[in-house]
Amino acid sequence: MTTTVEAKAPVSVVSPRYRAISIGLIALVTLQAFEAMAVTTAMPVVAQELDGLYLYNLAFSASLAASVIATVLGGRWSDVRGPMRPIAAGVATFVAGLLMAGLAPTMEVLVIGRFVQGFGTGLTQVALSVLVARVYPSAMHPRVFALFSAAWVVPSMVGPAIAGFVAEHAGWRWIFLAVIAVVVPAALLLWRGAAGRAPADGIAPPAPGLGRKLVWAALTAVSAALIQYGSALGLAGLPLLVAGVVLLAVALPRLLPAGALRAARGLPTAPLLRGLAFGSYTAAEVLIPLMLKDARGLSAAGAGVVLTVGALGWSLGSWVKGRGTMGDMAAIRGGAAMIAAGVALVTLVIFDAVPLAVAYAAMAVAGFGIGTLHPTVSVLVLRMSKEGEEGRNSAAVGVGESVFTVVAVAASGALFTAAAQNHAAGLAVAVALAAAGAVLAPRFVHSSGPGTMERTAS
Repeated sequence: MTTTVEAKAPVSVVSPRYRAISIGLIALVTLQAFEAMAVTTAMPVVAQELDGLYLYNLAFSASLAASVIATVLGGRWSDVRGPMRPIAAGVATFVAGLLMAGLAPTMEVLVIGRFVQGFGTGLTQVALSVLVARVYPSAMHPRVFALFSAAWVVPSMVGPAIAGFVAEHAGWRWIFLAVIAVVVPAALLLWRGAAGRAPADGIAPPAPGLGRKLVWAALTAVSAALIQYGSALGLAGLPLLVAGVVLLAVALPRLLPAGALRAARGLPTAPLLRGLAFGSYTAAEVLIPLMLKDARGLSAAGAGVVLTVGALGWSLGSWVKGRGTMGDMAAIRGGAAMIAAGVALVTLVIFDAVPLAVAYAAMAVAGFGIGTLHPTVSVLVLRMSKEGEEGRNSAAVGVGESVFTVVAVAASGALFTAAAQNHAAGLAVAVALAAAGAVLAPRFVHSSGPGTMERTAS
């Protein structure tokens, strides 16, 4: 069981004692999230200017692959050496990737820069979770992780608009380069706030099998890329899809806790649960704008408003859970159920008789659900973890979330295509995944024994 640093939590995560480190944490997460959202908007312009449309998808897959590998490395490094070293290395690597991408003379160099960026992001994100466990009292963890969720939600709302404006008026390179001017001060503020509070060393013994773990992480990243590409190519990509699934079945279990894929009670279920929920929500976000455009004639901007409403719901859900007004079971099982119900209701808008307002209300429900579930899983993973295992367990959740999201998007997209571009068929996958998460939730929350929760949350 993770020990707490303080006996009693202060009123706020921005109280004088924690202000610097909290602002630094949130700033780093926000900037990395903004970069991810902004790049999605700007990449068509980048690929066209650098004459690299053939590498368009690879620019995204490279970042994901690097992140999976770095998450495994960063988790164990944080346990053994403490979180500050991987955070420093992650920020430095992220900045190096920004420089490479922002100054890239060719698309090939930009893809390498995206890989470096993804590696830095993976190192930083898992180490930040360990830092939370080391510095903040356990009673404050829900509020800190709620802020982490909000830090991803806000860039998803404003990032694309800002990126479009910058790309049009200043040039796409500043989407990468300008972030450096803010990342460095944020990292220095975090370092200042953590000075004397974060342990200089970790408490776990060195991991002799880390090299093998990194090999399995690399193979898992490759399998995710094969699944992504194979599903996008239709029947022509079937060999790649099959190869990816087979490789994933071999590699992924080596990165997750024993029993994760069969939803063993307690910690092993965490990567599966959050992967199902986040994968469901992401798959829905991919298909819903397309459905609204094709079935109801909305513009791209009009369809995008539905995603903005979902992001607002996510922020509200995280805030409500962070305030302590919702139990763990309600946040996780209820959150997964809300995702399933929200996506199912949005699907009804495919019929002209159903008002468009239903889509906005339903997406707010789904967003609220992921907003309560996502940070709660992070909090409970730290609470269930033994000292010295927070990084490893947080890394497993990160890997599970990334991989299952790729699989969810690939499966929903493949069914959408196979069913003659039937939006309801694709969204049915998202509903089923979220419903499965709701069914599995008690196996995660209701647990006992060494290294797990010793009480039943409600």
